[in-house]
Amino acid sequence: MKVTKTYYGTLSNGEKANLYTVDNGKMSFCVTDFGCTLTGIFLPAKSGKKDDILLGYSTLDGFVRCPGLSFGSIVGRFANRIGGAAFSIDGKVYLLDKNDNGINTLHGGFTRYDHMIWKSRIVSTKNGKGVEFKRTSPDGEQGFPGNAEITVTYTLNDKNDLRLEYKVSSDKATPVNFTNHAYFNLHGSGTVLNHTLQMNSEYTLDVDEKLIPTGKLNPVKGTAFDFNTAKTLGKDIEEVMPGYDNCYTTCWYSKDSEWVEPTEECFTAPGAECAVLTDPETSRTMKVYTNQPGIQLYSANWIEGVQGKLGTVYKRHGAVCLETQAFPDAPNKIHFPNSILNPGEVYDAITVYSFTF
Repeated sequence: MKVTKTYYGTLSNGEKANLYTVDNGKMSFCVTDFGCTLTGIFLPAKSGKKDDILLGYSTLDGFVRCPGLSFGSIVGRFANRIGGAAFSIDGKVYLLDKNDNGINTLHGGFTRYDHMIWKSRIVSTKNGKGVEFKRTSPDGEQGFPGNAEITVTYTLNDKNDLRLEYKVSSDKATPVNFTNHAYFNLHGSGTVLNHTLQMNSEYTLDVDEKLIPTGKLNPVKGTAFDFNTAKTLGKDIEEVMPGYDNCYTTCWYSKDSEWVEPTEECFTAPGAECAVLTDPETSRTMKVYTNQPGIQLYSANWIEGVQGKLGTVYKRHGAVCLETQAFPDAPNKIHFPNSILNPGEVYDAITVYSFTF
């Protein structure tokens, strides 16, 4: 296992960004301390070379200028949407940025974690080798209460498991919800409409016209949203155009609509996968494990015409995102799994992307 660090570029304010490459001899990934951004995941190809299965940009400047797409980057302090750009804790109302339709908050608002340089260092853990990132989000940043101490760690092991772990502590009660907004294309090019997806999920969150959860759950059985039996992403997508952009309950959310707190064993127990994505042409498979209640399925509906890596012009449905997370608008839905972190507690969210090829 080898981890290397190189200079990636300099921001307009003079801050320098680094790029790390983590290689286990079979596959590798690259990540920068600018937004804890995964810039590439490289899997072996029949040609003897490797294919990059992540959408994004070839240079730091591309990520700096990225128009809010968050390719491969961290999303927080609260990923996804908060309705009305506000929430309350103990009777106190907190107002957030209205950066989504001028009404709601999306991915933390205008002050985005994906456009910040994080402190970084190479680490070796029981879960593999990789990179640890840290920063302190001050009280009031993005409108959220509490000085939040954030640690993000990406590691790779010899079993081709890419593990993303987010730990947060705060001196005030605050909503916390972290994820990574990676856009996957296991083929390395074209669309993902022929990729097969299987998800262990009985429900999607019902949402209004602005994609804010109503608080209800919609059974997926017998609908275009049902992936309990593997099917291609393109099979029913015409019924949900412009495409999928839905939060699914994970396998830890029971048929009785009750949240089951998973343990560390959830990453090794047979049948505990929350999602399995496969490209039939290359036989590459990615299994997704998490200890979070939700997983946002997004079929890259709004990337048409975006110029990405090596000048490639991306097409609608050119990738798929599987973002593990708390339920959107959880701070305003008391019956949703709790998303409030209290002083003395530690938020510990884990996602594992396990690859076979």
